[in-house]
Amino acid sequence: MDIALFSPSSLFAADGDSSDGETTETRQSFVERNHQFPGIELQIREFGFHQLNANLLWPGTFAFADWLVQHRHLIQRRRCLEIGSGTGALAIFLKKEFDLDITTSDYNDQEIEDNIVHNCIANKIIPSLPHIKHTWGDEFPISEPDWDLIIASDILLYVKQYPNLIKSLTFLLKTYKPTNVVSPAECKLNGADTELPHPVFLMSWRRRIGKDDESLFFTGCEEAGLEVKHLGNRVYCIKLRDSNL
Repeated sequence: MDIALFSPSSLFAADGDSSDGETTETRQSFVERNHQFPGIELQIREFGFHQLNANLLWPGTFAFADWLVQHRHLIQRRRCLEIGSGTGALAIFLKKEFDLDITTSDYNDQEIEDNIVHNCIANKIIPSLPHIKHTWGDEFPISEPDWDLIIASDILLYVKQYPNLIKSLTFLLKTYKPTNVVSPAECKLNGADTELPHPVFLMSWRRRIGKDDESLFFTGCEEAGLEVKHLGNRVYCIKLRDSNL
């Protein structure tokens, strides 16, 4: 299988850095791959290179897809926002398999949005999934978000971005404005009946980084008034501290 190259350091380019012609040409290259998801194969176009690292499907995407299939009752009838969508592959899978009401979101970059649109069309999702361009830490473009489920996979690679990620995540959870309230779904997790509150953030994390770095995110969430719970198989539930779970 082809390996897509990326440059993690480029996400934190110094002020005044400029892209030369070679970098621009590289950013416009793509790699088409077929990826096997539970019960379905998706054709996904990935960046051969992208300075914001929105180019690869990481292990957490596939592990999360498997987990969600096993716990589908947790997400059915939910209104969902995926942050750090990258290629849009996970959202496309959930739309096709669950008919989930899902919106993609990633860094404020037109190339990323255009590529998600391309992948939607390639997998016969027309019209394309709604998309929100948003850079973590910046003001969110929707003042009263009504997504009761936020999801993400393998988004903890860049430790420097944790404060911005937590800031945006806290905003989405604390300013949630329900439109159609649905009773929480029940599902067996670790042998116990578990309900997911509205709203809630579900995250799969499979990339391996230092334990100290990884704990910075979860500690930061707790300090921001959020509660973190491991649901098994490296899937985490993050909610407002006063929500029921």
